[in-house]
Amino acid sequence: MQTITSSQSTVSLRNALAFGLCLVCYLLGGTVSTLLSVYLPVAIPELLQTSVSEAEMGRIGAYLNSAFIYGWMLGGLTLGIVSDRVGRLKTLAFSTGLYGLFTLCIVFISDWHILLACRFIAGIGVGGVLLISTVYIAEIWDEKTRPIALGILAVAFPVGIILAGILNVQIPYWKHAFWLGVLPVTLSLVLPVVLSEPAQWKDARKTKAVEMQTIFSPEYRRNLLIGGLIFGSVLIGLWAVFSWVPTWVQSLLSNTSDGQKERGTVMMLFGMGGIIGGIVSGFLIRAMGTRYTLLFTFSGCIVACIALFMNKQFSPVIYIETAVLALFFGISQGTLSSYIPALFPTSIRATATGFCFNIGRFFTATAVFFVGNLVSVVGGFNNALLLFSSTFIIAWIVAFYNREANEKTPE
Repeated sequence: MQTITSSQSTVSLRNALAFGLCLVCYLLGGTVSTLLSVYLPVAIPELLQTSVSEAEMGRIGAYLNSAFIYGWMLGGLTLGIVSDRVGRLKTLAFSTGLYGLFTLCIVFISDWHILLACRFIAGIGVGGVLLISTVYIAEIWDEKTRPIALGILAVAFPVGIILAGILNVQIPYWKHAFWLGVLPVTLSLVLPVVLSEPAQWKDARKTKAVEMQTIFSPEYRRNLLIGGLIFGSVLIGLWAVFSWVPTWVQSLLSNTSDGQKERGTVMMLFGMGGIIGGIVSGFLIRAMGTRYTLLFTFSGCIVACIALFMNKQFSPVIYIETAVLALFFGISQGTLSSYIPALFPTSIRATATGFCFNIGRFFTATAVFFVGNLVSVVGGFNNALLLFSSTFIIAWIVAFYNREANEKTPE
């Protein structure tokens, strides 16, 4: 009896250590994702060695942000395949080291084109870390508390965004902030020493049939379509709102304020709501099951978007409605972090999850671009944002007809 208890305690400690390290990798990925954005107004003039117009800043900023997003998409799609072949831990360590190294390189650059390349490669690493750390924890964690663990893991990303804001306040010179890359590089060296591959992955690799399986095999196509549609639809709506709400808020003020306080408050509410929602998601799954949690969450997103974007003038009620919407956004991300990996067997889990997480990213970037271009066509930001928020209806419909959702747990 003592031997069994001791063995269980050792497993629990090992899993807790794995969770802590994955959490830090995930958190630093969130910081790296947004660190350049907060320093962009001072970084670009220094690299160009001249003053920069608003139009030029927008053009270069668009290149830099797009490079990171496309790198993120590429990393999520390709490193999942690598993970299924060579191992979760090896690929996680590589991905962490990759985004750390090319974040650190920014300290030494003097040309914005090199910055562009660094951001693209760092995006590959972040895309890999967000995917593989989720799959890794899903495979080592106890089934009963797995949704809670994955919900908390998803919270690390918005916490990382908040850390980027803190660094912006505490570190005046922008290049000094990118010494942050030392931390993920160090983590990439520690991970293989203190952690091991999940037993599920090891067992799956013993079966020769694994080599013949692909995510497009007939038995996986349905779940691949379900996962891609749900996550892609949510991603489009979420990023359309995130990207354009500050501009929408400014448009409601009608020159009565410079908007700095209002825009900042709204974005802080999104961050805090995301954190709380991610934590809550695991408890909702345990209480309601996955399918009903998804239906409840997407219903909340739809109603909150309608309530928020029906406002024609700025008032304090917008803060309340933003907080509610942010809470549902956070729940959606925490729930999907648990739900998507559970759709697929161990042998193809990282590849398939990476596909579902990232195939919609290309369309998301396009959607965010078109929100701005559709404003004049549909009659303002309100209508444009309502139009793209309708993607939550697609997610709700797919979740409604997928009655097997509550039965899915990682095998």
